[in-house]
Amino acid sequence: MHGSPNAEQIRYWNEEAGQKWVRFQELLDGQIRPLGRKAMDRAGVSAGEHVLDVGCGCGDTTLELAERVAPSGQVLGVDISAPMLERARERAAQKGVTGASFVQADAQIHDFPEASFDVVFSRFGVMFFADPVAAFANLRRASKRGGRLAFVCWQAVTENPWMAVPMMAVLPHLPNPELPNPDAPGPFAFANADKVRRILGEAGYRAIEFETVREMLSIGGEAPLEQVVDFLLQMGPTGKLLRGAPADLIERVAESVCTALQPYQTPAGVRMEGTAWIVTARA
Repeated sequence: MHGSPNAEQIRYWNEEAGQKWVRFQELLDGQIRPLGRKAMDRAGVSAGEHVLDVGCGCGDTTLELAERVAPSGQVLGVDISAPMLERARERAAQKGVTGASFVQADAQIHDFPEASFDVVFSRFGVMFFADPVAAFANLRRASKRGGRLAFVCWQAVTENPWMAVPMMAVLPHLPNPELPNPDAPGPFAFANADKVRRILGEAGYRAIEFETVREMLSIGGEAPLEQVVDFLLQMGPTGKLLRGAPADLIERVAESVCTALQPYQTPAGVRMEGTAWIVTARA
């Protein structure tokens, strides 16, 4: 993957983010699993089908897709992060799943077998491409004629209190915070439906549809508030804002985030609203 147009993302997901995702894998999967399942339902994934799972990470979606296509279907999980794929393979072996395989590759440029997948699926894995039109054109080539595309991606940060609330608690502590560019590759890069429609159209997809999904998400599972704060301060845009921050600053930030999250605490842990698009299209 050297010389890939996504070299910066490859470095980030192998050297920084990948290890954190492995560490917090159960919490993260628990938080976003309901949204991924809705996208699987919309895709109509069924027995015997061949599915490509883009940005499969630690394999949660790949293993569930493999259950849906069993006994004769196959799922190929693709990701750029070696630590996350190692965890995915471990989980597949533990569960004895035979219909799932994994490849470390950049989906934007990887030479997938042409016209071989019934469904291209992704749970929050397609917002990181340097050239999304090229990436989706490559995924379309891997799809059978009329093959389905289904993915879930975040709407704007303002529609996602689980991320906005901790970010707003962090910002007053930082003298010159570098706010994420909404058009750069990142978790909220696909928030604008018009932009995503244009990308998919230019990549050769048709019958493009968007559905808003709002869910009360379990942030950090049923972990105590301090653990949830630790989790939020290390992941996503908030983690990037605090990269390299001294320990005393992080301690002050943690107190502010803890206070900001208290209204969302329930007997079942921290519950906050998340808003995503489920996007479907045909190759």
